[in-house]
Amino acid sequence: MYELLTGPILWLAFAIAIVGLFTRTVFYIKGLHWKLDRVAYTSHPAAGAKGAIRSILAFVIPFANHSWRAKPGFTIMFFVFHIGLLGVPLFLEGHAVILMERFGVSWPTMSMASANFWTVAMLVAAMCMIIRRIILPEVRILTDAKDWFVMIVSIAPFITGYFVVNEIGDYNFWLLTHIISGLAWIVLLPFTKLFHAVGFFWTRAQLGMDYGIKRGGMKYKSFDW
Repeated sequence: MYELLTGPILWLAFAIAIVGLFTRTVFYIKGLHWKLDRVAYTSHPAAGAKGAIRSILAFVIPFANHSWRAKPGFTIMFFVFHIGLLGVPLFLEGHAVILMERFGVSWPTMSMASANFWTVAMLVAAMCMIIRRIILPEVRILTDAKDWFVMIVSIAPFITGYFVVNEIGDYNFWLLTHIISGLAWIVLLPFTKLFHAVGFFWTRAQLGMDYGIKRGGMKYKSFDW
């Protein structure tokens, strides 16, 4: 079962994720209004690129914009959660070994102590975010079943992975559960709100280009709509 999950099914999971993410990206870009968006972007690529980069950086750097600074507690939770969510799977030594064996790809890895730290930190941040969703009315009203599903799918590989690494309970059971939950996360990337792992950059880039070109970024110089 292990060989099947980390072999053909892993290949299939990555194929579904890559094709799905690419397809959604194409439809997103094609959905931009050709007069209001594309004409301005293609006519002023330098101003658009500058605005896009500025917009993305303002939201990937902690406390780089007013929104992050206005809610420092949430900002810390958000970045700890996402650093753990992305950093541990990418740089865990065990995952790197599988990727090297299956795909011939290698990169630097983190120590097991660092992986354990970020796993626990990510799960604590996730718990804080769950409590926030429950107790704050303005957040609770916007949270539906799909949001809870995405949260469960996101933290399941970390809980099971922590049990595997620290040999808590039945090792083989938790190992297979960890792999299956991780594969589910990969497959669901294009089909759920997990798409924001990629879609975030497209939407921030679009907003940045809008402000960089059409909303005062060019200081009212003439441009095509």
